[in-house]
Amino acid sequence: MKKSSESTKSLTGIEELLSIRHQVKEFKKDHYLFREGDRVEGIFIIRSGKISIEKVTPNGRELTLKICGPDQLVGEVTIFSEAPTYMLDARAVEETVCFHIGMKDLEEALLLNSQLAMNFMKWMGIDQQKTQTKFRDLLLHGKKGALYSTLIRLTNSYGVETEKGILIDMVLTNQELANFCGMTREVVNRLLGNLKKNGTLSLSEGKILLHDVEHLKTETNCENCPIYLCKID
Repeated sequence: MKKSSESTKSLTGIEELLSIRHQVKEFKKDHYLFREGDRVEGIFIIRSGKISIEKVTPNGRELTLKICGPDQLVGEVTIFSEAPTYMLDARAVEETVCFHIGMKDLEEALLLNSQLAMNFMKWMGIDQQKTQTKFRDLLLHGKKGALYSTLIRLTNSYGVETEKGILIDMVLTNQELANFCGMTREVVNRLLGNLKKNGTLSLSEGKILLHDVEHLKTETNCENCPIYLCKID
């Protein structure tokens, strides 16, 4: 399995976006690109590194919606809107370099370039679909289904085919997995323990090795969505 079957770059016209005036910004690990409630100043295109898009609930629980990598766009964009604000946090999970395009420059470019505007609307539509399918999984399949669907999405984003199964080529703590699923670490510990006992997965150098992805798909009544929608990024 390849790490990505369809690149964001081909969907959004990254080169065209970078023809717009932009700045290079660097972020250290755990520094924020923006926080919930901040005014939207523009969009970010990741050059290197990874960004976690997160939501903190009123009771303090963290929900990780996705992890974005190189050539992906970051930012809740409400174009041609008066004083929009972010509804989520964007945090660097490792040292990251981004290109930042201001909202005014972006809007002017979209007005002048119809092809760029079409590509940008396509990106926003796909991003919305990804969010909808993630919330569908979290709401309809319970805690077990939420974890299973998260593991499936991780294989589609970071999966590497090996002789023993599909290796999720990303080190994740059980707490980080719990944040993806909107549940506690203790629940994830128990569910992962059950999957280890029945041979569905094992650990390899701190990374998850899935031996039976079809078991996870069967348990979640997988609808076989296009891979570009069933991803964690």
